[in-house]
Amino acid sequence: MHIEKNVCDNLIGTLMNIDGKSKDNEFVRIFFKNRNVKPYFWLQRHSDNEFIMPLAPYYMTGVGKESFLHVLANIRFPDGYGSNISRCVNLKSKKLMNLKSHDNYILMQDIIPIALKSSQASTVIDLADDLTSFFKSLCAKEIDPNYLDALQSKIIEVLCRMEIEFLPSLFTIMVHLLIHLVKEVKLSGLVHYRWMYPIERYLVHLKTFVRNRGQPEGSIAEGYILEETITFCSRYLEGVETLFNRPRRNNDDNENAPSYLFNASGRPVGEVKLINLNHKSKIQIHCYVLTCWHS
Repeated sequence: MHIEKNVCDNLIGTLMNIDGKSKDNEFVRIFFKNRNVKPYFWLQRHSDNEFIMPLAPYYMTGVGKESFLHVLANIRFPDGYGSNISRCVNLKSKKLMNLKSHDNYILMQDIIPIALKSSQASTVIDLADDLTSFFKSLCAKEIDPNYLDALQSKIIEVLCRMEIEFLPSLFTIMVHLLIHLVKEVKLSGLVHYRWMYPIERYLVHLKTFVRNRGQPEGSIAEGYILEETITFCSRYLEGVETLFNRPRRNNDDNENAPSYLFNASGRPVGEVKLINLNHKSKIQIHCYVLTCWHS
């Protein structure tokens, strides 16, 4: 979980050249000049006592950043799939801020290749797509053991291609740990059942019990006992909304479904809008379902 978060932070911070998050610096540029490699990265003399760093080929331009952030600001997820990432997008300063671990997980596995295509960052789209595919395969609920060796070869190739395109400073210890993740799956089993997400979310729930910051352990113990007592008593209450009789957040019953949804299962997420698709859009959706949905 934390490896994926750090890889996502390094990648986005470097591509967008965000101050404090970009792994590009003057020391790396000097290193290239001393080794006499990649002259397009060398520092250029601007005046007698001032040097400037030329932009890397993979940097997003101002228009590219706007397109990238515009995709993130307008994207919508199914209920419960991810948080509202648009709250982390600052279009004015062209930055991503306050991303949680699960937000990075969603970005790294599904969104980054799509958003990069909109920003026309053509030099790294294939790399980001392969990196996304690796994480998605590694974190699946089912993995064919015979496929793990191919997955190991794939991440080695991706890291080698990244070393060609990016600066050495991008490869922190978290990025290097990618090469060991497949072996960890072989030894410990599926990643899906070793997530830290449930534990961290439960720890956040326990933190809400703290009322006296001088005695946090006692506050958590009292809050936990109170919650258990209320939950036990609520089993015997009638005519009162409790944890056991309240409607589920994702209620798939069709009894209260609007008439325009006919007999569709599930419920709409957000505001419902009825649109009429033209013939071309219908053909595109049909081809997508046949070719991509079951692949």
